[in-house]
Amino acid sequence: MPAKEVSEIMQDDKIVELYWQRSEAAIRHTDQKYGHYLMKLSYNILADWEDSKESVNDTYLSAWKSIPPHRPSVLLTYLCKIARHVSIDAFRKRNSAKRQASEYALSLSELEDCASAGNTTEQEVDLRLLAKAIQGYLESLPEETRDVFIGRYFFLDSIREVAGYYGMSESKAKSMLYRTRIGLKKYLEKEGFFDEM
Repeated sequence: MPAKEVSEIMQDDKIVELYWQRSEAAIRHTDQKYGHYLMKLSYNILADWEDSKESVNDTYLSAWKSIPPHRPSVLLTYLCKIARHVSIDAFRKRNSAKRQASEYALSLSELEDCASAGNTTEQEVDLRLLAKAIQGYLESLPEETRDVFIGRYFFLDSIREVAGYYGMSESKAKSMLYRTRIGLKKYLEKEGFFDEM
């Protein structure tokens, strides 16, 4: 990217300040800086460009409504959380009758063995405790393993993309993710979330 373009991209704290001032320029600067990340994340979930554009627009609207009162310290992380939520909701609505292949659907099927066991239902599991346990497990992993796992299951990147980011073969990435999922399942069983099988 040419140096001139870099200087035109606004820093996160200044963008957040525009939200606090209720300036519509906040949306423009957010889109300029993070629009492509949010589109990629949304597309990984929805596998449809039009639905993804709509979800990104809904992300901007949610950010507009939630800043203030929130003042995110890491704007991209804040926006990605909103975009994931909005896109997953759209995926569920759109695919209640039929499943369309997307990185989200594939990643859910990969994680199915870790997060489901027998008759356990969402109503029986305290999701906050589960999230905290998963975070504890991820913090115990080597940095590269944790980053590969987060790339695949939070950002919903394809295995090929994740492997490319870390300069490894797809088979190594698949193997690493498989071992990490097995480790997560054992960790959650040990923590009492699911009955050991």
